[in-house]
Amino acid sequence: QGPSNSFTEDIDTNIGLLRKQLTSNKLLVHSFTTGKNQKTKISLLFINGVVDKELVENINSLIEKNKSMDISNLQSLSKMLGFSSWDTISKFNTTELPFHASQFLKTGRVVILVDQLPFALILPNLLWDMFIVESDRNFPFPIMITIRCLRVIGALIALISPGMYVALVAVNPEALQIELALSVAQSREGVPYPALVEVIIMLVVLELILEASIRLPKSVGPTITMVGGIILGQAVVEAKLVSNLLIIILAATTIANSTLVGAQSSLSIRLFKYINVILSSLFGVLGLVVGLVFISSYLASLTTFGKSYLYLNIGRKEQ
Repeated sequence: QGPSNSFTEDIDTNIGLLRKQLTSNKLLVHSFTTGKNQKTKISLLFINGVVDKELVENINSLIEKNKSMDISNLQSLSKMLGFSSWDTISKFNTTELPFHASQFLKTGRVVILVDQLPFALILPNLLWDMFIVESDRNFPFPIMITIRCLRVIGALIALISPGMYVALVAVNPEALQIELALSVAQSREGVPYPALVEVIIMLVVLELILEASIRLPKSVGPTITMVGGIILGQAVVEAKLVSNLLIIILAATTIANSTLVGAQSSLSIRLFKYINVILSSLFGVLGLVVGLVFISSYLASLTTFGKSYLYLNIGRKEQ
């Protein structure tokens, strides 16, 4: 629920759409022309008096310092702003909706618009951005809280489920009740691969299906991937290559991963779950816990211009 307009590839039109959503004389725009071989216009938008001035000054100085760099994608923009190209968590939160961008501006964020990129870049990106959408506030408060809790549960399921399967099947089956352990053993009867190989193969196949669904035409993509997934899942189970339980867990993992807000966030969670799977195959449930601690420590170490990734909100410094 919310406005249906979105950013286009014309940066002047994007700024106009954002000004229409946020009619305030405190909305400031700093524009730059970058690039030596290819001239690209970059605009920095923020609300004066709400944003942290130090954050704006840091971004302005970096853009001015590296104005000779050609900007055509997010990797080159990250390099211009001094971000590491090896971070698995993007420093930018992207949105195609002017309504969402205007709400981020009100909370003290900075919006960057790049010519020829049909979306806005929000700085800094925070952990809770993958669980919270401003349009949630169009629902009653109890429903809003429930929806956001479901997204948190979805992230935990996507991170934990594959690793938990490997840990309980291959390393710590004694942690299961005897009835459940017998049911799991029966579902894996005749499967020739270890649990780790079984999970990795099916996770890679799922990644291929997800990537194919993006590349295929919209008219046939969902149909082909749905039919292909059903036929493939049924075939591998009947061929005794994987267990029935694993198909259920991977389906739940894929659905849970799709509940997160933003493609960048869901891709990061898809990558992190492989760490938990490998550690769980080595150390069982303890390895899964170590993986979660490692991921939490990594997220806690991330900063953007001095702003922690785990901040609940970004605003100007108290004076």
